[in-house]
Amino acid sequence: MSAKIRSGDDVIVLTGRDRGKIGKVIKIVTCSAKKKAVISGVNLCKKHAKPKAGGSGSIVNKELAIDISNIAILDPKYKAPTRVGFKIIDGKKVRFAKVSGEVID
Repeated sequence: MSAKIRSGDDVIVLTGRDRGKIGKVIKIVTCSAKKKAVISGVNLCKKHAKPKAGGSGSIVNKELAIDISNIAILDPKYKAPTRVGFKIIDGKKVRFAKVSGEVID
């Protein structure tokens, strides 16, 4: 089955403290019962890194996974959230934005 959201897609966050933020999908996490996505610049937390030999520790900002149901793909034409559909063009299955009809792939 084809995924509606893939790595490299531009998405917008629909709910939560980061609502309205736009980012690019870095990674899709499918190991849990629900699918999650890691998005650049969204759902940041501070991670305290332990000091290595001869160096000092640091505080690093890290992106955590967010549930797929809380994000939507940005329409390539209108830059607005949209749903994704599938259609076959020249014998190849492609994704398209429901709002404008533009092909995403």
